[in-house]
Amino acid sequence: MNRDFLKDKKRIVVKIGTSNVTHEESGELNLLKLDKLAQVLTDIRSRGKDVILVSSGAIGAGRTALGIKEKPVFLPMKQACAAVGQARLIMIYQKLFAEYNQSIAQLMVTKHTLTNRISRVNAQNTLRELLNMGVIPIINENDPVSTDQIQNEVFGDNDTLSAIVAELVGADLLVLLSDIDGLYTDNPRENPDASFIEFVENVEDMAEYAKDTTTTWGTGGMTTKLEAARIATKAGCDMVICNGKDVVDVSRILDGKPIGTLFRA
Repeated sequence: MNRDFLKDKKRIVVKIGTSNVTHEESGELNLLKLDKLAQVLTDIRSRGKDVILVSSGAIGAGRTALGIKEKPVFLPMKQACAAVGQARLIMIYQKLFAEYNQSIAQLMVTKHTLTNRISRVNAQNTLRELLNMGVIPIINENDPVSTDQIQNEVFGDNDTLSAIVAELVGADLLVLLSDIDGLYTDNPRENPDASFIEFVENVEDMAEYAKDTTTTWGTGGMTTKLEAARIATKAGCDMVICNGKDVVDVSRILDGKPIGTLFRA
């Protein structure tokens, strides 16, 4: 279908997962990709659009900083890695965005933040004011004090969190940068005959295609991405799942290019 209508989107939430902010071989932060991401998002904001970034990668960044080779299973160790990694991650984002004269802000949220009425309103007001100021908020779940994502995987490497944020701020487009080109009829890594799905009108019809894979560094999968699509589209927000290999695709999506799988609100 023609995607020219995406050119008119005004408030965009972009989510980037752990597998896209780190190198698969080492788990170290992918500085070239993060720098390009900062450039792309700053350019989008310069086009007069509001931009929010939901970024995973804190636990992975903490692991490598602490020299931990294996994926931690002990909850306090995961939280300790997140505490170290979040500081490292936001420091790098601060330096990269500063190169393009773009102000950023850090918001750490928990499930409680988004379900408690007073906390939710406070978060909503803060985000709206930051956007009015031309700031790009960078959001992650507060893993050091919350177990929702890293123990129960409620947010699925921030997939669901990004949809809740999109709903919270009244975004009209959510872009999930994944390690796969979009939604397929089966796991394309295991089934070469899997067909790519370019457009989804009703996300409820896609449940059978939620084929999940696991990685050394990330926690998300297609199940959480479809849950994100349910939340976003119900809130009136279109959503695109695309491969985060080339983050310039975020700009191309806003230019109406047929990239990834589009879920209509």
